[in-house]
Amino acid sequence: MSHPVTMLVSYYPKEGQEQAFFEIMQRHWPTLDELGLVTSDKPRIFRATDKDSGRQYFIEIFSWKDEGASDLAHQSPEVMAVWEPMGPLLERMQLSRVEEIAEV
Repeated sequence: MSHPVTMLVSYYPKEGQEQAFFEIMQRHWPTLDELGLVTSDKPRIFRATDKDSGRQYFIEIFSWKDEGASDLAHQSPEVMAVWEPMGPLLERMQLSRVEEIAEV
């Protein structure tokens, strides 16, 4: 049985593109959810500010339903309709798979 895969994604929009990116980002999880690719846990979305540069970026934490869900997402026209417009608005994006190791 495959287990959920929790992702922490950092999105670094180009200067002046923060609002346009955020508007697209708000469609991300609902699209994945509609296609059954994520767990029922709602995503957590944060606006972060780099303490040194003052630049703002976004962090999204969500869980794919299993190991194969992200591959299926890449094959979905509905998901690509969200992901493709994101690209030109970003300087970079960091994808991190995270695993909880302790609760304190």
